[in-house]
Amino acid sequence: MTKPIAVTFTQTDLDALASAEGNLAVLVPPDGKLDPAGRRLNKLTRGALARLLDSDRWEKVKVGEGFTMGFPVGIEAKALLIAKLPRRPSSEEARKAGAALAKFKGAEALTLATGGTTRLADLALGLVLRSYDFTDHKTAPAEAQKDAVIMVSDPDALRAEAAPLLALAEGVFFTRDLVNEPANILTTRDFADRLFAMRDLGLEIEILEEDEMQSLGMGALLGVGQGSDSPSKIVVMQWKGGADEAPLALIGKGVVFDTGGISLKPAAGMEDMTMDMGGAGVVAGVMRTLALRKAKANVVGLVGLVENMPGPNAQRPGDVVRSMKGDTIEVINTDAEGRLVLADVMWYAQDRFQPSGMIDLATLTGAIIIALGHENAGVFSNNDALCDAFLKAAKAEGEGAWRMPLGAAYDEKLKSRVADMKNVGGRDGGAITAAQFLQRFVKPEVPWIHLDIAGVASVKSDTMLAPKGATGWGVMALDKMIRDQFEG
Repeated sequence: MTKPIAVTFTQTDLDALASAEGNLAVLVPPDGKLDPAGRRLNKLTRGALARLLDSDRWEKVKVGEGFTMGFPVGIEAKALLIAKLPRRPSSEEARKAGAALAKFKGAEALTLATGGTTRLADLALGLVLRSYDFTDHKTAPAEAQKDAVIMVSDPDALRAEAAPLLALAEGVFFTRDLVNEPANILTTRDFADRLFAMRDLGLEIEILEEDEMQSLGMGALLGVGQGSDSPSKIVVMQWKGGADEAPLALIGKGVVFDTGGISLKPAAGMEDMTMDMGGAGVVAGVMRTLALRKAKANVVGLVGLVENMPGPNAQRPGDVVRSMKGDTIEVINTDAEGRLVLADVMWYAQDRFQPSGMIDLATLTGAIIIALGHENAGVFSNNDALCDAFLKAAKAEGEGAWRMPLGAAYDEKLKSRVADMKNVGGRDGGAITAAQFLQRFVKPEVPWIHLDIAGVASVKSDTMLAPKGATGWGVMALDKMIRDQFEG
């Protein structure tokens, strides 16, 4: 997988600033008052910092961004970044500054002099996340990323504070890699193998094969993958870091490629359907994070891995399948396949683990993109307390999420003439009827959230913390919610 850049924390050494190699950066508050490192750099550069801070150029620099001096006199560094950041920034401001440092750093070594600024662990997280670059399939050798060194007064304390956030960054990278991979590489077999390898981190991993799913009655999931040569699989990942409490269950849609099946999608943009396993990718990234930081919680992650292809054995519109729950489903549109996958995995998770709560994630509907664009995931829930906890965590982590309605009136659109339900309810309210469908596979006593991440899993332009492509949305929010709500 793509490895995060190395970040080391060292004792502040003002004498080392003059000879620092690569790029050099210093943090300066909006009022322009220099700390000892800033004053030393101002002296070394013959007053260049003071001239900048007295000019209108500094006024135009936004908090969390910076001004670059190329080949400054008096120091060996190739460039010097003066980053504007309050002494006590918000988490978002600190991460934004870290992202600015990542873009400034490039592949060069970076030395950052921090002074007395707080939230440096968040700054380090922003630096690492924005340094991500997916280059696995480029033949030109990627330029090796050199280390970043952060000078602080107490490196041991910062190292301890940053450790869980750097573990989080690795989880996000894992998710991004999975979502960015092309479907001829990330087959259902390859996906399962990558998850099985996380046994080395202390996760308990099982893989359910098609014969086992058949015996469990998972006709909804198996119907989706029956047109593909790639076998359908369910991967179960358990992290047992708590006591004897029931686990939180995370469920991910893992459609490694979605042609739409017999209800074939238009050719334009179909290449983006490599990301239709985004929900499973997020679940995998969260489980990796929990294992790396040794979370004191019980969490089980389950992902349904399938490929939705047309073919002589493919599921047809009009077919009726029976779910593990026992309900029958008329398949009106084979491109509404994710909910069929989730239905069986969700029921299996509840039947086997009796979870304290359940959260499913899926790139489920284009309708949620029409409703919310690419800024927010759709959040549907049967439990206000669990939903509020997630929304609070998502806001704290800067991951956009917006609660959407559920209601019995939408169930009318799912009525079938020949089966217990249809798998689609029409164009209007499409994201809501999809959630209503899933709710039928949630036991009444189980607190549940459905996250429709179709608009946020992969995007066409850079975000603050990610280059265009896979974002890893949801790993940070879910990890924080678990820290806040499920760890003792």
